[in-house]
Amino acid sequence: MGKQAIGAAPPHKIRINTIGLTDVRAALREGWKDFRRYPLFGLFFGGIYAVGGLFIVAMLSLYHQPWMIIPIAIGFPLIGPFVAVGLYEISRRDEAGQPVTWRGILTEVFRQRERQLSWMAFVVLFVFWVWIYQVRLLLALFLGFKISASLPAFLTVVTTTPEGLLFLAVGTIVGAVIATVLFTVTVISMPLLLDRDIDFVTAMITSVRAVVENPVAMLGFGVIVAAAAILAMVPLFVGLLAALPVLGHATWHLYRRVVALS
Repeated sequence: MGKQAIGAAPPHKIRINTIGLTDVRAALREGWKDFRRYPLFGLFFGGIYAVGGLFIVAMLSLYHQPWMIIPIAIGFPLIGPFVAVGLYEISRRDEAGQPVTWRGILTEVFRQRERQLSWMAFVVLFVFWVWIYQVRLLLALFLGFKISASLPAFLTVVTTTPEGLLFLAVGTIVGAVIATVLFTVTVISMPLLLDRDIDFVTAMITSVRAVVENPVAMLGFGVIVAAAAILAMVPLFVGLLAALPVLGHATWHLYRRVVALS
């Protein structure tokens, strides 16, 4: 897909900088500043994400599987980094002093299907599928025939029965592990692949290195992202209109702080 074969040596030497929580706060402030500077772009990309969430909920209700709404809603932020590619490009152009136009941004987003970033889409969607599969497995193991066709009844089962509470506990642990793994391999690799023409394996390794070498700052940022995304989905996904662009811009600025290319 890209110009380089998978596993090829990157054209740049990559160095991981040491960062702290002050850098995370600074990245979030810069993300908020970018959103305020380009609000229509942010609302556009955030709107795509929000509408996608509402569409999924509508389809689950239509096909009488409302009990999957909560698991999918919780797992929905896993695909956020791929949706945020356009936001990375806005921040990149603003930082470089390049014009930020609809044509330029959308052209660059669509161009990613021919680059290594498209491989990351498969990685993200695969992990999201794993999340959905393990939810169905846990539902079968812990609840079995207690799965209800209505959302209120399902909530009653998982919050008032021993089996339901155990399902919530195990599901939370497994979900946290999956989310942490995906965050680790994408938080830096996504903006890096947009910024530089390198292979996606090298980008994922770089992302893992960034998290391993800066665990407090990077995982702290991950907790903020997860909490903000989940809270933003509570009012019918409307909060994602602002949360996604701010977090997307912030991710770009955090990438610029933690990765040095020469």
